[in-house]
Amino acid sequence: MRSLHTIALIVENRPGVLVRIAGLFSRRGFNIDSLTVGSTDNPDYARMTITVDGDEVVLEQVTKQLNKLVNVIRVSELLSSESVERELAIIKVAARKEDRSEIMQIVSVFRAKIIDVSPRSLIVEVTGSNDKVEAMVRLLRQFGIKEMARTGKVSMVRGTKAMVP
Repeated sequence: MRSLHTIALIVENRPGVLVRIAGLFSRRGFNIDSLTVGSTDNPDYARMTITVDGDEVVLEQVTKQLNKLVNVIRVSELLSSESVERELAIIKVAARKEDRSEIMQIVSVFRAKIIDVSPRSLIVEVTGSNDKVEAMVRLLRQFGIKEMARTGKVSMVRGTKAMVP
């Protein structure tokens, strides 16, 4: 059974590490659904959150191959039930004068923010689960989405357990 898996990595914070990891996926024919990378509180390490679509065999192969890479310190699958997941999207939506009130109501319901206003458009920031972001995108589509940027999923295990060495 195919499904989305979230893999968290702690890697050495060095040039070329992202390319090697992305190349591993490419060589194996695995598609990365989303990828986020950022430094940790320790500047020597970076944290990557990768979402990959596949069955348990794909997940096992990816995990084994990632563990073989020299710059990879730790690999862990993050289960939705045991972790906190968020995504950020900024969406530029066409906003005629007669539509602004309705757009503002949608933004309010989703606890999102309007972060820029121009005569013909608004830029909206929404943070939450992938489902929340997708739902907001569907509602805003009726007004005309001019541009959108999404971060991809970031995720962290609940409780005191930490990935950083």
